[in-house]
Amino acid sequence: MERLEIGFIGVVAILALIGIRVPIGVAMGSTAFFGIWAMMGLRPAIGITKAIPFNLIGDWNLSAIPMFLFMGFVAVEAGLTRGLFGAARIFLAWIPGGLASSTVFASALFGAASGSSVATSAAFSRIAVPEMLDSKYDPGIASGSVAAAGTLAALIPPSVLMIVYCLLVDSSINTLFMAGVVPGIFTAVVFMGMITIRCMVNPNLAPRYVDKTTRAEKLALLRDAWPLPVVTFIVMGGIFTGAFTATESGAVGAFLACVLAAMRGKMNYAMLKRAVIDTAAGTSAIFMIVLGAALFARFIALATIPTWVMGFFEGFNTMTIIILICIILVLMGTFMEEISIMLLTMPVLVPLLAQHGVDMTWFGILVIKLMTIGLITPPVGMNVFVIKTALGDRVTLNQIFGGVTWFIAADLLVLTALITFPQISLWLPSMMGR
Repeated sequence: MERLEIGFIGVVAILALIGIRVPIGVAMGSTAFFGIWAMMGLRPAIGITKAIPFNLIGDWNLSAIPMFLFMGFVAVEAGLTRGLFGAARIFLAWIPGGLASSTVFASALFGAASGSSVATSAAFSRIAVPEMLDSKYDPGIASGSVAAAGTLAALIPPSVLMIVYCLLVDSSINTLFMAGVVPGIFTAVVFMGMITIRCMVNPNLAPRYVDKTTRAEKLALLRDAWPLPVVTFIVMGGIFTGAFTATESGAVGAFLACVLAAMRGKMNYAMLKRAVIDTAAGTSAIFMIVLGAALFARFIALATIPTWVMGFFEGFNTMTIIILICIILVLMGTFMEEISIMLLTMPVLVPLLAQHGVDMTWFGILVIKLMTIGLITPPVGMNVFVIKTALGDRVTLNQIFGGVTWFIAADLLVLTALITFPQISLWLPSMMGR
């Protein structure tokens, strides 16, 4: 059997294994092992399976993952995220659809600490959606705003998805973090603008909110909200100025989160134990995925699939290739989880994009943006099901998916702008260290 045929059989096998809920790292690693065995024999397969994990785990950049995860878990456990929605509501509740816009703003700040779209959606589905429903907001815009706002966690750094992407394409984590700031803010502004316009056109979607918060309560909310933005500002400022590497910034963020937790009297053994255990579990899961992806990348290269892909796209100009890739990734996002998509496609696409001189930082932002669209796109839409689970019978799946449709349209508008004007992503990285 030809190597290319073995490669395509391996891709189909991985999709089948993921479809039956085999862990991604196990599916990719085991398929790669047996595929290399079929192509080269047992001894080379064992040798590659031993060498790649040993070399990969020694990569210093991987230590950024547990640092940022720990920072997020400490921030959540210590209540540093508390008050974000309330503080945002103080400034935004007066505009049409203000509670939904407050959710978007607060989710962006929360996502900068948690780095998890699912965690952000789960948190605000319990905080923001009940308040919006009690204020007679349309269930679609209430739940849809939370589902869409949760995706900002992947785009606004620090983001675990960004770290995984950089490891797959051998790109700078610091640079990609900076590249995500403006697109993340831009996306949040577009979401808030869309909410405001819709609610101006149809006031029944979101009745005007009557703020009954007293001055003392407002001051208390602001006191609760300030720590997290300050930590994020210091971490991202250190990366921007070149004072910290990605790993060092994660360590600084984790240290500051612990200091603030101690200042608030929240630092104790039980809280620290939970944060450490959650960090260890999350890091182990991600490392297993990365190891499986590294083995799969070697298998794909040996099977000559990248060469076949480059031949398939021969004759297309660069922009056409980018648009076709975006379409493929969006379609994959309708039924696959985002990390799975990245791990399956990047080893194949990187050689093609390198041949066409595509800036991998700019393309990385496009990939992350496409992955966030997949988080709210039916039929999978992970964030949608997280919200449905949290809210139970208060909203239906149809209402949530109906609500996120408007946000998907807004996301596609942002994606078009990012493709048309690469400097939206590349301007801030170009200013680093100046």
